Amino acid sequence: MQRTNFGDMACSIARTLDVIGEPWSPLILRDVWAGITRFEQIQADLGISRKVLTERLNHLVERGVLERRPYDRRPRFEYVLTDKGADLVEVLMAMARWGDTWLAGEAGPPVLYRHHACGEISRAGLRCTHCGEPMHAHDVDLLPGPGAAA
Repeated sequence: MQRTNFGDMACSIARTLDVIGEPWSPLILRDVWAGITRFEQIQADLGISRKVLTERLNHLVERGVLERRPYDRRPRFEYVLTDKGADLVEVLMAMARWGDTWLAGEAGPPVLYRHHACGEISRAGLRCTHCGEPMHAHDVDLLPGPGAAA
């Protein structure tokens, strides 16, 4: 069975899913962002098979989201976020905010976010790049863009 190629769709959500649309990739990115950067560390944290982890890491490196850097004379690597990957982490932060709001339960969110600029604990959120006001689903209209399908 051949997988649908979401990267060919004229939709930025579909194209993003082509990069991180299976369950392991966002979790791998989360680990690298959190400082878990070596293969063995990621494998231990996620309980993922070596084969699947190798495939996912190769995919994320090929897509320019992670960079492989040697850390030993032997062929051993650590993984770091590229600028493209760091930008993608903002998507994960939005997912975490949704999970914190709707799924955390009485225990509360499993992770807190301290903002470097002010030192305060905050929640991730979207803001308009033009005016700086918060953006929510009910606050925007979807219009055809220059890359829309005909």
